Formats: sequence, C-alpha cells, structure tokens
Amino acid sequence: MSVGYKAIQWSRPKIIYDTILLVTVAIYLYGFMTITAMTSPDIDLHGVRIRAYGSAAFLLLHVILSIGPLSRISPKFYPLLFNRRHMGVTMFFLAFIHVNGWQWLKLPWQILGARGPRWPIDFNGALTWYHDFGNLDPLVSLFVGNSHYGSFILFPFEILGVLALIILFLMAVTSHDFWLSNLTAPLWKTLHMGVYIAYGLLIGHVVLGALQTNKHPMLTMVVLLGLVWILTIHLIAGSRELKQDHANLLPGDDGFVDVGSVREIPNDRAKVVTITGERVAVFKYDGKISAISNVCQHQNGPLGDGKVIDGCITCPWHGYQYLPDCGASPPPFHEKVPTFDVRVVGDRIFVRATPNPPGTAVVPAVIA
Repeated sequence: MSVGYKAIQWSRPKIIYDTILLVTVAIYLYGFMTITAMTSPDIDLHGVRIRAYGSAAFLLLHVILSIGPLSRISPKFYPLLFNRRHMGVTMFFLAFIHVNGWQWLKLPWQILGARGPRWPIDFNGALTWYHDFGNLDPLVSLFVGNSHYGSFILFPFEILGVLALIILFLMAVTSHDFWLSNLTAPLWKTLHMGVYIAYGLLIGHVVLGALQTNKHPMLTMVVLLGLVWILTIHLIAGSRELKQDHANLLPGDDGFVDVGSVREIPNDRAKVVTITGERVAVFKYDGKISAISNVCQHQNGPLGDGKVIDGCITCPWHGYQYLPDCGASPPPFHEKVPTFDVRVVGDRIFVRATPNPPGTAVVPAVIA
C-alpha cells in the first residue's frame, strides 16, 4: 500500500524480481538475434532486431495474461501477480522499441540542438525501417501506404499494432496507485481490461503480418497455439469460480447461513463461501471468527485467499490489509470492505446474509 502516492519502494524482493525479469529479457533478445544470425547468415540483422523486440513483447504479454488465471488456479503464482505491473511496463517498452527503435533516446539532444551520444544499439524501429523510403513522413506512410482495408489477407496489419500500442501506453502510464485512486477502482479496472483488446489486435497484427511477409505457416501456428493456451487457462479458472458461485447458500428464517464447521478453517486463514450471490471470506484467528467481503478494494483481489498477518487480513495480490473485526484498513489507510455478523453454535459457524456497510465494527464470534 502507498500513502500519498510515494514513489516505489525498492525492497529486496522487488529488486530480485526486476533483476530476473530484465536479465531474462536480455537473454532472450541476445539469443534470438544470435541464433537467427547463425542459422540465416544472409538475413538483414536490422530486421532481426525489430523482430526480436516485437516477439519479446508478444511473449511477455502471454505471460502477463497467464498470471491472473493461474493465480486463481493455484496460489503458487501469487508472487508473479504481486509484481505484474512491472512486467506490463517492461512489455510496453519492448513494443515501443519494436516500433521506434532506440532513436527516441536522442530526442532530448535533438530538442537542444545537440548531436548527442551514439547508442550501443543504434537502429530504427519498424516504423522508419519499413516506411521511410519515400517522400511521405513515415507516420503518414503507415496509414496510407496500404489501403486494402476491404481485404482480409491484405489488410494493413500495421494499423492493428499501432492501436494495440496506444492501449498498452495508456495502461503503462496509469500503472500506479495514484491513477487507481483518482480514476476509481471500477474505471481503472475497465481501462486495464483493455489489455484483452490489445491482445486481440496483436493476434491480428502478427498473423496478418506473417501471411503477407512470411509464407511459412509456423509463425501463424505458434500464435494460434498461444491463443489456445490463453483461452484454455481462462476457461479453467472461470469454471472453478463458476462452480463456487453455484454453491450459493441461502439464509434461514433468522437471516443466518450455516457456512460450515470451525474445524474446516486453518488458523489465520479463511473459508470462502457464496451467500445470496456474494462471496464472503470467513476468517479464523486468535480463537475468533470474523466475516468480511471477499473483494479487496484495491484491485478486487480475493481476500479469502490471503491470511491474517500481524492481526490484519492481508490480500494475497498486493498486500492491502484490513482489520478482521471492522473491515477497515489500519491508519493511515482508508480502504473499507463490508462486514458480516457472525456467531458460533457448537462447532458450526453462522453468518448473517445481509452485509453491514463497509467499515462497520462487528464483535467477533468466540470459539468455545
């Protein structure tokens, strides 16, 4: 959590995570260029570099889209989910370099009228490499160079890539809690769901590009295999959650629902149940039972998959915390979630179906 929108605090785990991420990307880029140069000695290395950055961004996008459903399938993927924003920003820069190369780094010196330094990897991206051979500005050529908008195979695939890059840019610049708070969580979430639109555009960009410039079907097959993977893990995760929602518990005459046995819940952990259509996390801690909404106010993370740490329910996605007896974050934070009245009769836990307003204090049920 961040107070006053402070800059990212580079803790040891974050440094390790980002180091692994950047080293992996660097190894991939070097390996792609080296292997391609060795297997195809006559190939233009400039085009190889462009493809290396583009493929790295596309592969990383598949990893990013896999983390969410994999985390719902298994908690082992939570560490990746916690740092997914870093992957997203890295992926955008790879895509940006694929389009613009490294020439954009010279912009500050060009504005000042200075020559600037030579960069170790000084090459133009796809925009100037493919659209800077005529009298038109490359950006103008991009939009008017191919006018086959009525054809499927000959459709200007570059336009799809540009539209995807715009979406990824908006997501990259809003990847901070400042925007999450000021745009509000629902709007921010909607904006970042645009990644699926970007993914669809990039599928078209890569497949149509392969069909127009590369007659070998292998690239198209690999892209479709990636699409099948993304669809499969999303369907698996969705079916598991749908199964849980179908196990909908209804209240008795007194408005309470029997949600199970005390012994079913490990200490400092929760059992997630669906009561009249709403997911509720029932926590067991310090010999007490409390129930709160399962939805974290940060990014709708599953609070019931977290645990009680230092007396606070801690969201497994990004570490946001809530006091179990009132659903409010400890000061100086202000997030609040709805709470539920609870009682324990013998070994059974009963939860009132009607939620209390967010942040309402509720006396925990004591386990006899």
